[in-house]
Parts: sequence; C-alpha cells; structure tokens
Amino acid sequence: MLQETVSRLSCIAQCVNPIILCNDDHRFLMAEHLKAVGVKPETIILEPNGRNTAPAIAVAAIAAMEKYEDAQLLVLPSDHLIADANIFAEAVVRGMNLVDTGKFVTFGIPPNRPETGYGYIRPGVPIVDAGGDNDMPAFTVQSFVEKPDLQTAEKYLESGNYFWNSGIFMFTAAHYLKELADNEPDIVENTKKAWTNAENDIGFIRLRADAFTLCNAISIDDAVMTKSQSVAVIPLDAGWNDIGSWNSLWSEGKKDADGNYTHGDVLTHNVANSVLYSEGRLIAAIDLDDHVVVETADAVLVTKRGSTQDVGKITALLTQQNRPQVNTHKKVYRPWGSYENIESSAGYKVKKLVVPPGRKLSLQYHNKRAEHWVVVRGIARVRIDEEIFMLEKDQSTYIPIGAKHQLENPGNDLLEIIEVQTGGYLEEDDIVRLEDDYGRA
Repeated sequence: MLQETVSRLSCIAQCVNPIILCNDDHRFLMAEHLKAVGVKPETIILEPNGRNTAPAIAVAAIAAMEKYEDAQLLVLPSDHLIADANIFAEAVVRGMNLVDTGKFVTFGIPPNRPETGYGYIRPGVPIVDAGGDNDMPAFTVQSFVEKPDLQTAEKYLESGNYFWNSGIFMFTAAHYLKELADNEPDIVENTKKAWTNAENDIGFIRLRADAFTLCNAISIDDAVMTKSQSVAVIPLDAGWNDIGSWNSLWSEGKKDADGNYTHGDVLTHNVANSVLYSEGRLIAAIDLDDHVVVETADAVLVTKRGSTQDVGKITALLTQQNRPQVNTHKKVYRPWGSYENIESSAGYKVKKLVVPPGRKLSLQYHNKRAEHWVVVRGIARVRIDEEIFMLEKDQSTYIPIGAKHQLENPGNDLLEIIEVQTGGYLEEDDIVRLEDDYGRA
C-alpha cells in the first residue's frame, strides 16, 4: 500500500519527490519498497519513537521549507486504498487552489455505511473563490466529530450531512508551522531542534531522539485542524478506504460466494462473512461466522470481525509482558538485504539470508559463534580470513569462531543462503564489524 500511495502521485504534475517519515526499524523495508516502484524520495526521515501525526508533519514541513520556502504539503497516510487516482488528482489540484487562498484543506469521504472506526466532518457553507476552480465543490468545516457509537453513526449516514475524515491534508508548510506554534509551541521548538541536530545515516535522516521525544504526542486534527478558523473540506468520491483494519479489508476485498475474503493457503467448512489470511501455514476453519483469522510467521490473530479495532489492546498486553513479538520479527531487513529466522534452540539457530545483486554484508567476525553457509540460490563470493572463493547452488562453507568473513552477491540474481549458527551465544550483538559499505559501527 505504500507503493500504491507514492505511485499515485505520478498523476499530479506538481508533485516533487516525496518526503517519507517512518519508524527507525522500518527504514530498509521502506527503501526497498520505494526502489521497487522506481520512486526516489526527497528524504527518508526516521522517527526515534512515535509522537503521533502533528510532530511528524512538523518535521516534514521544516524539511520541505529548507528547499522550497513556499512549499505546499500534501499529507498522505500510507495505508489508504483509492480506486480512482484521476479523481484523486483532480481533488488535489482543487486543494492547491484553496491552499493558495490561505486555507487548510482536508478531504471528506461520502459515507456508505455507519462506520464507528472513523472520525467525521460536518461541512458548512459552499466556498466560491473568485478566480478559482469551482467545478469541484468545497465547503467550510462546521465541525470535526470524534469516532461515534453505532447509533450515532447511523444517524450521520441517514442525515447525509457528514463526511468521513480521510486523514489526507493540504496546506503550506509555513502556515502549518505558524498555527501549530500558536497551539503547541513546544512541538515546533522541539521538532526544529530534532531536525537541526539530526544525523545523516547512510541516506536516512535520523532525528535527534532527546528533542523529538519531548514533543507532545498529539494528532494534527487535535493540534491544528479542529482549532483553525480557515479549514476547507473537499468531497472525495474516488473509492477511498482506510485499510487500517481487517474489517476494512473484508469490506473492500473480493469475497467468495459465502462472503469470505481469503488469502493464502485456506480451507473452510461452514464459514461465512469472514477474513482468513495466511502468509504461510494452512488455515483450516470450521463453523465460523463474522470472524477474522490471520496467520503470519510471528503470530496468529483470531477475533470477531467487528472487534478488529481492539487489536491495540493485545499489543498493550504484549508490551506489559515484555514479549519479544513487540520488537522482533521473523523477517528482518538490513541495508544488504534481509534475513529470516527459521528455527532456534539451545546451541543453534537457523536463518535464511537474501542478498540482492551487487550487495554485500560487512567484513566481520564473531566471538561466540561459528557459522555454516549453504547456497540454495544464486552465486556467492565468500571471504574467510585472507581466502576469497566462489560458491554456487548446493555448495557450502564453514566459518569458525573468530574468523573474519564476508558474503557478497556478484551475480544478477538473488543470492539465498541457509545459515546455521552454533555456539553458546547467538544474539545479534555478537558481531564485530571491520569494514562496512553502509556506515554502520
């Protein structure tokens, strides 16, 4: 969905390369996704921790104004489905005209069901701007409304007087920072410090953590949009959906005759109106209605379809119990590619390494573990101490404890290696890097 979001900008001639904000842990995954669709970002900014949308957008505004003093920002979450990119582009161009008149612009989605998972916007009077484009309607905003209960959502739908709040915004960077400073001056002060003292980390911009952490964790809605007197809403009927929940995926996805959305290896008996999503193992489901079952390498989720918004409560429990699933995943991205944990037990660990063409791992050694490498795809150039040699599919090598070693993919195909680690300590901090193309310590 990130790829779809950035690719959608190609329909808008005025857009320059995007500014991307993401969590530090996702930086290499982010870079790979952008590269896959041929999008070169203006910059990728790494948040040391999540402080909600108002501080994140402030950083983007500061970064944009360094290069474009009069920059207009189009703020896009990365998990939205928009079926008609051309209608979306027309709405954005309309928004640019309104931003030129000093407006904050948001986009309202005509609701088609009583949704309790979205905020709502109540529009005011139509906006007729002299010299502007009035073919696409726009309205003042009478009020922003928090996520309602079901009965209230049904009333909103019946009245026809409300839009869903899409979470897509437009404004000038300078206007945003001015109004944010009026309402949340500490955020502007601390984001400027975080940006000014940021570090360039192999192409990523790493914000100064101590300054950014001081920012109030608040949304752009609460910090600016609900308080500003110059907000306009443009109706956007372009097949929008916030695929932020499994229920949303069920609503928009292609379903079978029993009303089930399925993905991957799934078998069912007497199952209806459910989401069954497998990334690997077989899901066998019997006598379910209105359920969500999601299988990944990390965990399995089972919930009623109407309760998917409560998944954060499980995340809170995982955090309270110090579960490893909060911070570690089976598949981990690195600047040289990725590795996936396959199996581990006392004294050994098995991984799958994937190295794209032209990439190589650091020259390194381990104090507490030995490694066995088996090539299962591609060609590998291997260095062990002073010896350099090639390995092809079905060939293997052994790296003793303390031996300097390096793995490189000199070919035109992906290199896939099965790595078996043995020893008394097998954690990632037992890596001593001697040389590294990516500037890591």
